[in-house]
Amino acid sequence: MENYTFNSFTLQLEGLKVTESSVYPVFSFFLVSYIFIMLSNIGIVALIFIDSSLHQPMYLLFCNLPFNDVLGNSILIPRLLMDLLHPPSERLITYYECVVQAFTTHMFGTTSHTVLMIMAFDRYVAICNPLRYAAIMNHKMVIKLTVSAWAVAFVLVGILLGLTIRLNRCRTLIANTFCDNASLFKLSCDSVVINNIYGLTFTVVLFIASIGSIVVTYTKITIVCVTSNNKSVNSKALKTCSTHLVMYLIMSASGILIIALHRFPQYSDYRKICAILFHTIPGSMNPIIYGIQSKEIQKYLYKLHFLLIPLLKMNF
Repeated sequence: MENYTFNSFTLQLEGLKVTESSVYPVFSFFLVSYIFIMLSNIGIVALIFIDSSLHQPMYLLFCNLPFNDVLGNSILIPRLLMDLLHPPSERLITYYECVVQAFTTHMFGTTSHTVLMIMAFDRYVAICNPLRYAAIMNHKMVIKLTVSAWAVAFVLVGILLGLTIRLNRCRTLIANTFCDNASLFKLSCDSVVINNIYGLTFTVVLFIASIGSIVVTYTKITIVCVTSNNKSVNSKALKTCSTHLVMYLIMSASGILIIALHRFPQYSDYRKICAILFHTIPGSMNPIIYGIQSKEIQKYLYKLHFLLIPLLKMNF
């Protein structure tokens, strides 16, 4: 018979199942990944704000992605590293800390979609309506799009977690490497029908909205490229949109896989790995794909390289 502990404020994280011999290699891998994510994303944001030539709508909107990556991974990876060094029985977390972690995790996933949607709109205006780009994508529009992306995510996730917080808890084991909404409401012995309905509706609406916006904007961009004989326009569209599309497909596929695997407890280990990769892969690839491929950022790094070399030689 299952033992019940009602509304306990101390929960246990199941965490990753790793052998003793693989603990330190796994720990080192995630530590290096975390350091790279922090340095690369913070570096790109700092670079965009320092260089006035990068104060363009495309780069200002892009800043939302590294900020989101830093926020999402700062909540997940340090806790994961700490838990790897402890046995499963000592991987404890308070209920309030768990709710904050779940909220931040879902904010990360939702904001990734909403930010990519506003970035797709920016590319659509730049390629399909270049003469009016400066007038449409002014600073006010950039602020409106940014606030909308974060506000929509905040409201949707706030309702999601609000429905879960109202439930009574009778279990204490979080069957995951970190707290998320599904793991939290699985602690309850109350009816979670409303949670499931809202969770599925939330997911479907978000995916339909993001996929719909991507399909519409990219269809119109493709039509412009096909009907235009301007090679520079086609090259620009291919370069900026292909990277955007690749990252969107990777993020969407991994997100759908995590949601699907929540319905199959026997594949919990695969779900845990997918959930971690959902955070770390975009966080690692975004600054490389979006940052290094930009000619303006390449020029700045090239300039910085030649400024630093003489200074280093003087010091040595």
